Amino acid sequence: MKYFIIFAFVAIAITLTAAFFLMRSASNGKSRNQKMALALAWRVGLSIALFASILLGWKLGWIQPNGISAGQ
Repeated sequence: MKYFIIFAFVAIAITLTAAFFLMRSASNGKSRNQKMALALAWRVGLSIALFASILLGWKLGWIQPNGISAGQ
């Protein structure tokens, strides 16, 4: 599970970087906008999948919380 979370964070960062370079590119037009929208869609989808997998892992007991307890 730890490796999946690391992989998801790296994939999110890669799509963010790809969108940044698409924004900075000199070419204009519809294809650039479509590529940027696709990069955003991938980033949002990966973020939702990461959140859902962390929540599922916690519910199934694969991930144990540690640190500050909620009651203090």
